[in-house]
Amino acid sequence: MKIKQKAVHVLATTMRRYSEANLAFATLKLIDLEEAIENLDRAFESKLEAFHSLYDVDRHDFDYFSNPDTALLILLRNALHHRDHDLFLSWNAEMNQPGGPRRFLGAEFLLASHQLIDSASTARQFYKVEDFLMRVDPLLNSPALENKMSSANRQTMIQHLRGGLCFDEVLLQAESERYPQKQIYINVIPVFISAICRTFKSLKQRGMVFEGADASVYGRHFTEKLVVDFSDLSYDKVRIT
Repeated sequence: MKIKQKAVHVLATTMRRYSEANLAFATLKLIDLEEAIENLDRAFESKLEAFHSLYDVDRHDFDYFSNPDTALLILLRNALHHRDHDLFLSWNAEMNQPGGPRRFLGAEFLLASHQLIDSASTARQFYKVEDFLMRVDPLLNSPALENKMSSANRQTMIQHLRGGLCFDEVLLQAESERYPQKQIYINVIPVFISAICRTFKSLKQRGMVFEGADASVYGRHFTEKLVVDFSDLSYDKVRIT
């Protein structure tokens, strides 16, 4: 359990640092937009790396791939870690590519987010919905397909995305409003929150003591206060003008 406590401590610290980068974003973007985006994206990726480190030491005691939220984090971490494709550019980074948002002048984007129950607004870290599917679904004939995944695990992951996390519902909503798939994004922060709640509750039930300032604060917060409703989706529309 000591090894797992250390992994939780590191994860909690990365979560605090992401919150700090998120708070600093609004001010820093007025001074140096690229730095603000890089700070936020790299802080988010640090959270994924820390979550994967916890998975490494806890996977024999908890099935991370049987749940849509924890499975998505591992999928996203592996994709960002190996970088053998051009998928998973965050919304902010996409808008800050050469030419800026005006590359999409006149286009409208659909930004979907799962809702937290009885909670204030949360952070926003958007990736294209189709990128997740192109990583796992062979029917899409994507050159970025994850090729180390077994057929059974692939089908489970597709079901997690399309059903458990309601990606199909998002795609149907987008289709009904004639959005091209490249203009549909999903906020992964609620998924991250749900995954941490699930994992921390399991660790607590198995006797984990959340040691250290960050771990004790986040351990309490994510085992007592937060619930994500994956059946409840909200949509924002952003038109580039």
